[in-house]
Amino acid sequence: MPALNTNDISAAEWAVRTELAACYRIFAHLGWVELIYNHITVRVPGEQKHFLINPFGLRYDEVTASNLVKIDLHGNVIGHSDWPVNPAGFTVHRAIHESLEHAHCVMHTHTTAGMAVACSQDGLSLSNFYSAQLYGQVAYHDFEGITVHDDETPRLLKNIGNKRAVILRNHGLLALGSSIPRAFAVLWLLNRACEIQVASTSMGAVRMIAPEIQQACARDSLQFNEKFGSGQDVFDALTRLIDKIDPSYKE
Repeated sequence: MPALNTNDISAAEWAVRTELAACYRIFAHLGWVELIYNHITVRVPGEQKHFLINPFGLRYDEVTASNLVKIDLHGNVIGHSDWPVNPAGFTVHRAIHESLEHAHCVMHTHTTAGMAVACSQDGLSLSNFYSAQLYGQVAYHDFEGITVHDDETPRLLKNIGNKRAVILRNHGLLALGSSIPRAFAVLWLLNRACEIQVASTSMGAVRMIAPEIQQACARDSLQFNEKFGSGQDVFDALTRLIDKIDPSYKE
């Protein structure tokens, strides 16, 4: 089969491919990896029925702009790919991209801290600096097994609602955003909150933050403030770091 012809890709799509490939490399650098599993997906500009996903079989540090796989809502590959797509990733991400307008980008991880909190009875504790910034923004979805069945979709979408941060019970973390940097800002905050929760609760009872302070933290958080890039500045800084380490994601 012929290799991907980059001449057939619009400038807008190539820009998104490059940004998404950089995001995969950032995840790898942060250790947010699960061998060849988990996914970050993004809608293709001007093609509402298509989105980009990682090639199933490659590590995150092997993902490049050109080997990302473009698929439609039925899981069909658009154009050429040397790699298949993980059905578990396609089912959940397809449902969200198709139904939630604000979900331009969807990120899913199985970090140790994230899964630990997802497995805890009470879920995320609003007892630390990071979790307080997510006041009113966290949704929960009960575990129904490996996510390869379409009949789970209505329940998943109902539980997510208009939230940006999702804890998949017994499973992991999910973040949604109107852009890759915005989704990253949500996921970083959620995962960091989980890390602090795992560390703090290991020492005994934690000091809870008063509800009015939680609300103030969510309101004042720079993570979502457009004056500070809504995550764009952080994402750009990390992309510069990846450029120094290995800029091959741009290929």
